[in-house]
Amino acid sequence: MLYFTIALLSAFMVGLVGASGLRLRGRIRRRLARSMPMVDDRAVKQILETGVLTAEDDEPLDQDEIDEEERRFWSERWDEPEER
Repeated sequence: MLYFTIALLSAFMVGLVGASGLRLRGRIRRRLARSMPMVDDRAVKQILETGVLTAEDDEPLDQDEIDEEERRFWSERWDEPEER
């Protein structure tokens, strides 16, 4: 009886892990599908004519803001690792 219970619990756990893996795979595929740029006929024509596909950014990057964040990041104090 004990072996049957252990086998049943093991099968349940395998099923649970498999189901969660499938859900994770679906979630990752949906997220990647949204972030992948679509290449339509106009884009293919541009690539054939110029050899380059230019994409329009949502908004230009603010270099001053980037520099300030980088300066702030590197000026931050870090805890020293403990020696053993």
